[in-house]
Amino acid sequence: MKSTESFSEQIKRLKTELEHAGAVVIGAGAGLSSSAGFLYSGKRFKEYFSDFEAKYGFHDMYSGGFYPYDTMEEYWAYWSRYIYINRYTDAPTPLYNELFRLVENKDYFVITTNVDHCFQKAGFDKKRLFYTQGDYGLFQCSVPCCRETFENEAMIRQMFKEQNNMLIPSELLPICPHCGKPLTMNLRADDKFVEDKGWHEAAERYQSFLRTRKNGRILFLELGVGYNTPVIIKYPFWQMTADNPQAVYACVNYGEAVCPKETEQRSICINSDIREVIQKLGHA
Repeated sequence: MKSTESFSEQIKRLKTELEHAGAVVIGAGAGLSSSAGFLYSGKRFKEYFSDFEAKYGFHDMYSGGFYPYDTMEEYWAYWSRYIYINRYTDAPTPLYNELFRLVENKDYFVITTNVDHCFQKAGFDKKRLFYTQGDYGLFQCSVPCCRETFENEAMIRQMFKEQNNMLIPSELLPICPHCGKPLTMNLRADDKFVEDKGWHEAAERYQSFLRTRKNGRILFLELGVGYNTPVIIKYPFWQMTADNPQAVYACVNYGEAVCPKETEQRSICINSDIREVIQKLGHA
């Protein structure tokens, strides 16, 4: 179901629910980072990857990530740039900081499929975050030979700094300290994704948060979640709202703000840019 309320009415309702909710669960997808300015095509792509575009003909960062490069030196020249600008530089707009100000004094938890670390950089409590799909800031063994991840900031910065002609020096190729095989990104792309100790601890904290608040007045705030992996955030939010008569579901997603008919009276669907909504909430 799509909402028939006016934008101002929706903002007023969401503001009221934020103020009175006993707990807030934020579910964040790629649309949130896009609204913050982390765009993977257009001007930002051309600024950092015009050389790769000219050589290979792809026109966005996502496509470049799947290109079959001839050498690992070129592969890591691309990926070190990609990770550097999407993990170790700040978002072009302060959207995540604005969102944090709305919930910092609330009982909140965040589950996200994003891997860009924006929540922590904005001040969100690490113990209240669950990154389900990995983190650009972590490497893992490509085999994998172990259930371990490795911080990559120093390696990525060095690759970014020392690359030349779309190649990194061979001595900078990342290898597993245990088996000597190549390291790769800790991103859920296949069945080799490593769910390390930190991942499992975050998953348990999230489940504990839901268990201990499941019958209270809870706001499920879904931001920019599409239909690539709806079973992680969207469908569970719908089900938990249906199961708890005190729960409210809010979906902010430009072009895709919908809810089940069964819970439409306890749902707020805002078909607008996320940053505009967050700014309005901050001033409402």
